[in-house]
Amino acid sequence: MAAPVNTFKKSLKEGRQTIGCWLTQGTAIAAEIACTADFDWLLIDTEHSPNDMPSVLAQLQAIAGYGKPAAVRPPIGEAHVIKQILDLGCQTLIVPMVESGDQAEMLVRAMRYPPHGIRGVGGAGARATGFSAHADYLTTANDEMCLVVQVESRAGLDAIDDLIAVDGVDAIFIGPSDLSANLGHIGNPGAPEVASAIDAALDKIAASDKASGIMALDPAAARHYLDRGVDFVAVAIDATTLARSLRAIATEMKPR
Repeated sequence: MAAPVNTFKKSLKEGRQTIGCWLTQGTAIAAEIACTADFDWLLIDTEHSPNDMPSVLAQLQAIAGYGKPAAVRPPIGEAHVIKQILDLGCQTLIVPMVESGDQAEMLVRAMRYPPHGIRGVGGAGARATGFSAHADYLTTANDEMCLVVQVESRAGLDAIDDLIAVDGVDAIFIGPSDLSANLGHIGNPGAPEVASAIDAALDKIAASDKASGIMALDPAAARHYLDRGVDFVAVAIDATTLARSLRAIATEMKPR
C-alpha cells in the first residue's frame, strides 16, 4: 500500500481555490468542532499556540475522521522538528519565516527520504506508515509531501524569486501580520506599503508554477484575495472566532 494521497497538494495542482481555518486551541475537540464547518482544510499551529507533538497527533486523528486535509505549522523550520511532524502522519507543512532559497532547499530535503533528502527512516512504528500497514510508504512518501513556505519579512519578499525557483516548494504563503511589523507598520496589515508589497509578491507567484496562499480574517479582504486568484486563504482562527462570538452574545444579552 502506497502513502495516502495528499488531497491538499492535489487541490493545488488542480488549481482549485480553497479556504481554511487555523487551529490554535491545542485540543482534539476544538479540531472536531472546526471540522463540522465547511472549511476545505485545517491548519494545526505550533508556532503561536500551546501545541506539542501529542496534541498535534490527537488533532490529526480527529481531523482524519472527517476526511479533511490537515496541515501543520511547525514552530521553526528545523529538520528534527519536521521529522517528528511527518512521522505523525502530516503531509503538508507551512513553515514560518522563510527568507532564502537555501533555507527553502533545506526544508525540501528535510521532508524527503534519501537519496533526495535527509528525512530519517524510522517510521515502522509511526502513524505515517499506518504502523507498517503502508508497505510501499518509503518509496512513495516523497511524492505526497507538500511544502508551503511562509513569507513574512522584507528578507522573504526580497527572496521571492529564489523561493519560486526551488524545486519541491509547492506554494508560497504570505503572512500579513509579521510582514506589516517587519515593514514598520505593526498591527496595521492594511497599510498602503504593506498592501503594495503583498500585491507585488502575489503577482510574482501568480506568474510562476507555484501556488499562493494568505491569511485574511476580514471577509472583505478574503474575498478580495480569492477574486484576484489566490489559491488558498486562511479565513478564520478558532480562538478569535470563539472570542468574538462570545463577546458579541454577552454584549447583546447583558441586562441594561
